[in-house]
Amino acid sequence: MRTQLLCLLLLATLPAFAQKEDKQLYAKLKPLLDAHRGVAGVYVHHLKKNKFVAINADTVFPTASMIKTPIAIGVFDKIAKGELQYDSLLEYKDSLLYAGEDILGSFKSGEKIALNKVMMLMLTMSDNTASLWLQSLAGGGTAINAWLEGQGFVHTRVNSRTPGRRDNQRVYGWGQTSPREMATLMEMIYTGKVISPVISDRIYRNLTRNFWDAQGLQQVPKQVRTASKNGAVDESRSEVIMVNAPHGDYVYCIITKENKDQRWAKNNEALVLLRAVGFTIWGHYEKGSKWTPIPIGEQF
Repeated sequence: MRTQLLCLLLLATLPAFAQKEDKQLYAKLKPLLDAHRGVAGVYVHHLKKNKFVAINADTVFPTASMIKTPIAIGVFDKIAKGELQYDSLLEYKDSLLYAGEDILGSFKSGEKIALNKVMMLMLTMSDNTASLWLQSLAGGGTAINAWLEGQGFVHTRVNSRTPGRRDNQRVYGWGQTSPREMATLMEMIYTGKVISPVISDRIYRNLTRNFWDAQGLQQVPKQVRTASKNGAVDESRSEVIMVNAPHGDYVYCIITKENKDQRWAKNNEALVLLRAVGFTIWGHYEKGSKWTPIPIGEQF
């Protein structure tokens, strides 16, 4: 366990011992998380300043759909090994269907679709049928978890449809992670440290095309580039975001669990928290910015 933690810290863009806690930002974020009716954790890292904030950052939370980023990495690991081709043509089968409102699930059995388009559906639309198909193509949760463990990740794991992970699935659902690890994974992608610089670049570009662009993303001006993945189930709402901000790139991950408010509404308490955290971080790093986000009632 101690060896894995050391590996994870060493893999960060800048050495952990050089990082300094941003006490001013901590003081702004702590009351927001403390007021949440549930459990909330956040990890923030400003790459240029090399300052961080960690609040419940090593607590284990459900990933919900954020697990689709590790699934994408699992697929690209196969591509790097020559076992899959990014533009190869796949054949959809009805047996792949995960019931819901997914786009891929509306396909007829026998229809063809390129692997890169299935990847787009997973990361952009958060299509569950596409995601489970890609999880299988990556070698399943066992293979993805082996990659994560090999990179020093202690908490981040795929649970669903993965041998030996049933007890974890009962607690956390499809996947599990911590705010620090999910933010670190996003930073590794951005800085070219996932598999190869070329593959990291491709994954990062894919993560900049999120259809689900509310919450933290709407707390950033539209002209600023972001990469993200979010997750939502009844009792947990979360997101990990890399912001290519004018005064320096920063990454953060905010996750909640055991939420008292489980409504699927714009003013859900956890979603309000996600927006407040995103706006607070932006305002802290981009002092003097005149950006005002769209009010909740006017958002589409």
